Amino acid sequence: MKITINGESKEITEEISLQKLLKSLSLPDERIAVELNREVVRKKDWENIKLNDADKIEIIHFVGGG
Repeated sequence: MKITINGESKEITEEISLQKLLKSLSLPDERIAVELNREVVRKKDWENIKLNDADKIEIIHFVGGG
């Protein structure tokens, strides 16, 4: 199946949860927000959401500073 992450196409060979995908990308889950098909997904729901062909995922990183 093919998904889009931050505008880049990515091929996935197996059914995968949103949480597994984020872990495979080595993203720090405490500093990101995720949008799936234009809807914000709460962190507590990541493990229950299975990705489907043509899903569009936007990952936003929070950076601290001052």
